[in-house]
Amino acid sequence: MKPTAEFYLEPRPKGNELHNVKIRVYFNRKYQYYSTGIDLKLGELEKILNARRKTDEQKELYFKLNKYLTKANDIIKKLDVFSFEKFDKIYFEGRDVFKSVSYAFDRYVEDLETEGRIGTASNYRAAIRSLEEFKHGLKFSDITISFLKKYEQWMLEGGHSITTVGMYLRALRAVYNQQNIDRSLYPFEKYEIPTGKNIKKALTLNEISLIYNYKATGTEAMARDYWMFLYLCNGMNVKDFCSLKWENISGDILTYQREKTKRTRRDSKKIVVSLKPETWKIINKYGKRSIVPDSYIFPHYENEMTPERKQEVSQQLIKTINKYMKRIARNVGINKEVTTYYARHSFATILKQSGADISMISDLLGHSNLSVTENYLDGFENDQIKKQTDVLTSFNKKTAL
Repeated sequence: MKPTAEFYLEPRPKGNELHNVKIRVYFNRKYQYYSTGIDLKLGELEKILNARRKTDEQKELYFKLNKYLTKANDIIKKLDVFSFEKFDKIYFEGRDVFKSVSYAFDRYVEDLETEGRIGTASNYRAAIRSLEEFKHGLKFSDITISFLKKYEQWMLEGGHSITTVGMYLRALRAVYNQQNIDRSLYPFEKYEIPTGKNIKKALTLNEISLIYNYKATGTEAMARDYWMFLYLCNGMNVKDFCSLKWENISGDILTYQREKTKRTRRDSKKIVVSLKPETWKIINKYGKRSIVPDSYIFPHYENEMTPERKQEVSQQLIKTINKYMKRIARNVGINKEVTTYYARHSFATILKQSGADISMISDLLGHSNLSVTENYLDGFENDQIKKQTDVLTSFNKKTAL
């Protein structure tokens, strides 16, 4: 049965013989009532609704009353699956929920947080704050090609990077795609979201050797060892590192799903890692031995932790690793700001330069398709191209042209 909405006059009058007019919503044998804030005498509601020629006062009351009923019917029409909980959330919202971009962002962020994707939710909150700063009260009808270009320019003039602009606009596109908006108005087909250039963030094998053999103690040693583990385990990120459990290991094979994608794609790939003696050494040094398969390997997450707390822990660990890795890089003469991201890029780049097939690299990284991997590796090829084309000038140069 479909939900319905209608006017309803409270049977019990107030002290002044006025009855409150409400909107009555009926669904699944249940009624709920929503006050309009308008009080009328018995018989007045029918006169206002049915009078062919209305007085100015009746016209004003009719307009006010109809506004409430129209709002209720619009909500019923828009909800794919009706529930009073969903209806209430929208009905009592101050914003125009069917046009407000900030409202749509809030609902999207709630879903992300429910899924435990706290980092992504934080990025989306930053995106809507920026968009609302550019245009307060932003509506979906405001989002045109011209708007997107102006926002991009405003961001760049404000000192923000192309990477940040792209991240915020991809968030906007994701939320926009959730709305039931006429496809002919879709602005993202003719507007290309900017992407930052791939900056080389890969180390050479010689540089990795310098890091591996660096004499370190205490927290500095832990940071170096953790970075090496990330590099050797297919360029793993820190959140996945913290999430590893003993059940992920079978023999010398570690299998896991990226936290970033396992809730967003039905076909989320399992990443397979071949554990080397070097990785086992790190596991044995820092791992918490347990006979319970569901126990975390490394001592950073606890089962009772909330997603928010896990996010805080992994972010702090990233900061610690980055701090000491930059120091180690300087100490061994590497002129690069080495971070955890370098571990992932170094893994992919060194495999590519060794002649590994790009489809295999894509699988090891857990990418959704080859184009993602190709874009990921773009920008790391110049040194390899130079090296490979040096053969063109390897002829005997005794005779000048």
